[in-house]
Amino acid sequence: MKSFEMTQLIKQRADSNDRYHEFLRVPDLSMGLYVLPAGGTDPQSPHTEDEVYYIFSGKAKVKVGDEDRAVQAGSIVYVAKDVVHRFYSIEKELTLLVYFAPAENIALPEK
Repeated sequence: MKSFEMTQLIKQRADSNDRYHEFLRVPDLSMGLYVLPAGGTDPQSPHTEDEVYYIFSGKAKVKVGDEDRAVQAGSIVYVAKDVVHRFYSIEKELTLLVYFAPAENIALPEK
């Protein structure tokens, strides 16, 4: 078994000074913590894996393909592989748990 504490993950991500901190990788799944600052931009590109975002904290909007919606703490967003998506209008710093299936094979941009 592997288990994680959000407070520790948040600290590890902050200490790394990277936007994305991967903390789990097995062949069929990877997970990471992704943080975008208020007023910031989301530089990611489509991924070759399905992914799920759980918004742990913050407030913003997300565009997935041609669809837009507001997200906040507790929201869950599924994005199919190869679909263009981006968080924008980030009102409060976003802290996102990101799940990739299978495990992500291309890292998100750093800093």
